[in-house]
Amino acid sequence: MRVLVTGGTGLLGWWVVKAFAEAGYSVYATYHSHRPEGGEARWVYLDLADLTAVPDVVKSVGPDVVVHTAAYTDVDGCELRRDYAYAVNYLATRALAKAAGDRAFFVYVSTDYVFDGGRGLYREGDVPNPVNFYGLSKLLGEVAVESVAGRFAVVRVSGLFGVSPWGKRNFGFRALESLARGEEVRAFVDQYLSPTYVPWLAERIRLLVERGVGGVVHLAGERLSRFEFALLLAEALGVDRGLVKPARLEEAALPAKRPRDSSLDTSKAAGLGLAMPPTREAVAHFVQSFKHAV
Repeated sequence: MRVLVTGGTGLLGWWVVKAFAEAGYSVYATYHSHRPEGGEARWVYLDLADLTAVPDVVKSVGPDVVVHTAAYTDVDGCELRRDYAYAVNYLATRALAKAAGDRAFFVYVSTDYVFDGGRGLYREGDVPNPVNFYGLSKLLGEVAVESVAGRFAVVRVSGLFGVSPWGKRNFGFRALESLARGEEVRAFVDQYLSPTYVPWLAERIRLLVERGVGGVVHLAGERLSRFEFALLLAEALGVDRGLVKPARLEEAALPAKRPRDSSLDTSKAAGLGLAMPPTREAVAHFVQSFKHAV
């Protein structure tokens, strides 16, 4: 089976490539700014902002499965560069899903930020209501996939953390770097999410594909505030928990509004045998990977 992974050099994309390649699939992966040498995939250049190139890549690869992990995920950047976010997160997603058509199973990685954060523990059927342009652009991507893809799954995730060679320096990784240096980490006590460990998420995306699970599925960790998550990192790293200092969203004066509680209910995933292991186990594994990487 031939699998095309967009954003293969990103945090999630890199692990999705590994998950499928190690299971024996023929993996093609797209890159934009950095082309890896060798590795477990055949690398294909793709600029998602170039909408004319998108269907050509799908046609040239001829995949049986497309896992679309690539996105413009800078939340504040999306607020400031709306045209670019609209093109990459919506128009390019639509073009990819349309090119995949009925031939390929299309997996779209979406976000908890499609919800407004008014209550948390959102289920798949709850009505989205994004409070920032990033969330809106990703929601438009969901609508596009559901409209034009033949066979599809929309996988909503939350607060990704993990280690990869070129991926985005996520909150968890930056916090570990600071804590390892004995520096203070400020984390929001009033923003809740479902921190999700990327290596294990990638494995569950592979299982989802193999089982042909369609529709919307929440694959995420347990509900925690960013402050509680940072405390777990300090504990696993074996440093003083006092280095983690409480902060509040209103003090940050961020360009884009954040949902207060965008945590995800994962009961459906559990029923499908796709539940994530406990966050404490994920954090312990993450810390060990971090120590080997630095």
